Amino acid sequence: MNVLQPLPRAFSRPAAFLVLIAWLATMAALVNRSYLQASPANLATDLARYGSTAVWRGVYYRGEKIGFTVSQTTRTEDGFELQEDGRLQMLLLGQDTAATIRTSARVDTAFTLRSFDFSLDPGTGPVIVKGTLDAPPQAGGTYRLHLAITSGGATRTETRELPEAPVLSLNLSRMLASGRLVPGSSHHWNVLDPATLQTAAMTLHVGDRSVVRSNETLVPAFRVEMEFRGLTTTSWVTDTGEVVREESPLGLMTVRESPERARGLAVPGGVQADLLKAAAVVPTMKGRIDEPRDVRRLKLRLEGVDLPREELNGAGQTADANVIEIVDARSLQAGPRDASVERDLIAEPLIESDAPEIRAEAEKAVAGIDGARARAEKLTRYVNALLDKKPTVSLPSAREVLRTKVGDCNEHTALYVAMARSIGIPSRIAVGLVYVRGVTGAFYYHAWPEVYIDEGSGRGLWLPVDPTLNEFPADATHLRLARGGLDKQAAILPLIGRLKMTVLDMKLAENSTPILVGRPSDLSPISLDAPQRSTGGCCWWSPSRR
Repeated sequence: MNVLQPLPRAFSRPAAFLVLIAWLATMAALVNRSYLQASPANLATDLARYGSTAVWRGVYYRGEKIGFTVSQTTRTEDGFELQEDGRLQMLLLGQDTAATIRTSARVDTAFTLRSFDFSLDPGTGPVIVKGTLDAPPQAGGTYRLHLAITSGGATRTETRELPEAPVLSLNLSRMLASGRLVPGSSHHWNVLDPATLQTAAMTLHVGDRSVVRSNETLVPAFRVEMEFRGLTTTSWVTDTGEVVREESPLGLMTVRESPERARGLAVPGGVQADLLKAAAVVPTMKGRIDEPRDVRRLKLRLEGVDLPREELNGAGQTADANVIEIVDARSLQAGPRDASVERDLIAEPLIESDAPEIRAEAEKAVAGIDGARARAEKLTRYVNALLDKKPTVSLPSAREVLRTKVGDCNEHTALYVAMARSIGIPSRIAVGLVYVRGVTGAFYYHAWPEVYIDEGSGRGLWLPVDPTLNEFPADATHLRLARGGLDKQAAILPLIGRLKMTVLDMKLAENSTPILVGRPSDLSPISLDAPQRSTGGCCWWSPSRR
């Protein structure tokens, strides 16, 4: 019989971020990546490098199949090459959403990283990351990691100095098997995630050895607890480094299958419904918000969160322990100039504000407009009108978004931030929740920019804006939980399914539609109005969210 196998970490770590990306990109709860939507001929070509020793697995989300992975390890003259491909197919908002991930790594005989290639293609073109690691010339020196990031047909390079050789999740279990599987021992590595171009500490605790069922046989394996970015995963690893079973966060598991069965993809309706549920944070409140733009002040209590205070304060939002207050950004006044705004003008690997085509498009957008506030607003309207509103599972590169002109809130945000920076307007990424009205009403995961408005005479202010919803400034139901790219947004992952919210108080505009008073909301996000597409550009919307 088929037995559940672990989701390979080379797939599950990036997958965790794609979960986040997809949630942000569609304001829905998403999952991982692996791919699909290739014709049988193209699929055969893509996967032809996998031989008879390759391991194929079906990928399941809470028992429902959503994709597959295939992996293999090949001996080379001076070490090994590790390869893995994944394909995922899901229906988001009634549309087929697909992505393809490919990872390969070259390691030495001790499985120490030498180089890697990573690509993610949502169907509109891949983002490709290549890395080469140079060992220090002498003991005690630093490693040099050379990166080349290709998106939108252009390549950006950079070099980073690291105190130790990073580990890819692809070769982690093999390193464990090199004499480290000792019950009671703990190990610490800095793991490089190609999807975010960041390294983060991982701690592994090795437990007792026990017998675990694999297919129709019993296999001795060690229980290993892994803590990474606030998530804990339990694996069972054999003496040779094979992960026999893994209990992954977010309900992800894999089943070892034949190649033919693994590649058979079908997304049942149950997965779609479950994703809708997981996407929503339904607050405890008396009634609902009829029009988010009418909210002048919103006071909330959050439970299940442990976020840095600096992430929760600023741009119209203040935090006192776990109580958050948001005021209408239209009421914000300028204060002394923020001395750190210059860092929010710098180009980043996926925020290519120094690209000539980004600068040219931004200048076109604000042609004839004077003043920072007026230019920021015109850019908001321009980006909203520029992009075709479509759910995507991607690593949003501003240059690639400009080329394809497709995406949801993550793509709108990446492009806006890059364009704003290119014309000298400091801008940064905010990620959190936004209210969507329905029968019950709920907050959904979302991303939007914050832009700095310099009003002269040494004064200015940070202002939340939302090109996805075409709001300038963004309404007071935008609850920020983190700032920054995917490496910073990872802080949200542990909140999924755990965050609880209570609306303590609310002030509406005068003469606005009153909030209907009734029993407190239950946790039934599926009773929301079915999300649809809005011509105004909201990732998720109900008839009243425009």
